Amino acid sequence: MRRLVLTNVRLLDGDNAPQDNTTVVIRGDRFESVGKGPYPESDTESDVYDLGGRTLMPGMIHGHYHATYTDFSAAEKLPVGMEASPALQTLRAAKHLKDALYAGFTGVVSAGAPYAIDADCKKAIAAGIMEGPRICAGSRDVSTTGHSQDGFEWHWGQGMTAQTNIADGADAFRKAVREEIKRGAEMIKIFATPGHGVVGEYGGLEMSEEELKAAIDTAHSRNVRVRAHIASKEGSMASLKLGLDVLDHGDGLDQEVIDLLLKKDAFFVPSIRYPYEACKIWSGSLIDQMRQGYEDMIKILPVANKAGVKMTLGDDYGAIPLKHGTYGEELEFYVKLAGISPLDVIRWATKFGGELLTGGKDLGTIAGGKFADFIVVDGDPIADISLLANPANFLAVGKGGKLYGSRLDALARKPAAAGVLQPAE
Repeated sequence: MRRLVLTNVRLLDGDNAPQDNTTVVIRGDRFESVGKGPYPESDTESDVYDLGGRTLMPGMIHGHYHATYTDFSAAEKLPVGMEASPALQTLRAAKHLKDALYAGFTGVVSAGAPYAIDADCKKAIAAGIMEGPRICAGSRDVSTTGHSQDGFEWHWGQGMTAQTNIADGADAFRKAVREEIKRGAEMIKIFATPGHGVVGEYGGLEMSEEELKAAIDTAHSRNVRVRAHIASKEGSMASLKLGLDVLDHGDGLDQEVIDLLLKKDAFFVPSIRYPYEACKIWSGSLIDQMRQGYEDMIKILPVANKAGVKMTLGDDYGAIPLKHGTYGEELEFYVKLAGISPLDVIRWATKFGGELLTGGKDLGTIAGGKFADFIVVDGDPIADISLLANPANFLAVGKGGKLYGSRLDALARKPAAAGVLQPAE
């Protein structure tokens, strides 16, 4: 098996400050070694590329992904929402997932999808039927009769719909979670509160704590995790105490919630680019709530970041006004609006995102033994974070050691004299 060698690299490993003059060796689907200094030029058994000081960083992870959401305008003359057929929604998802991969997002963690589309797209990618990132497959929204999203769909009939799995009572929640896992869900999505762009009053849970606990315990008993749409402090505290794995949105975040996130080792996905952009084009009481929510979040995020909360990128792309494929713009958004440093927001996108995707530590940083998911960036994202918003700046995207959209041929090096490779410090 030939090695892939990237030498003369500016290594941005996903956790630490950049290191120059680094060589990274990839064998199969994993990083074999990371070292300082040049690679032996006498090696004729490897494909060697001299990056000339360009940046190598882990592939980014989208932590709140809706593959089936669409931003198609009326011009396409196609159904834009959940009313679209399963086939049309699946085709959209396939396009969006491919776009994510070529935008440098080598992994996505679903925040919900109908018709088991996430799970089936994951199978199709593994089988080579389509191109796309690694996927942590999501479920339909699980919640109660009349919850904040259920009201939109009452005319579709009673009970379960394409988007929601309605459950009332602890036993029903256990069954709903089992149904979603049966369909291939690896991350159960609970719709726990209104708010954050969803009609309804900010407040407590839209289910009993007994119901939510039944859902979380059932998922965990089958090695599946749970995330929840929550837009109040009361909802965040109650859910985290019950063992929630991923807090989505988290409006009302304060020091008490931060402390509980750290204690429970839970992930937090603030997802505030959507309300920020929505408030530019719409008005009304719901928009006023959203505006207050993201303004408060911008103030508290640096505190949570400094405390070490495991935050990731991810937002409701596909819902107007966020367009699929523009995911990389989110890094600059947090740097400019919330004052998060480029290195820290890259850590959200890589190290923390990788841990969220897998539930472990095989992804998200560049180190020997980890999966070889990476981006070759023509420039330094620490100096200019906006580079990560434009795939034209990527000379290659790697997933499991395989290159996508590669323009590395001009950097290929032919073997000559022997060099020396020293272990990285």
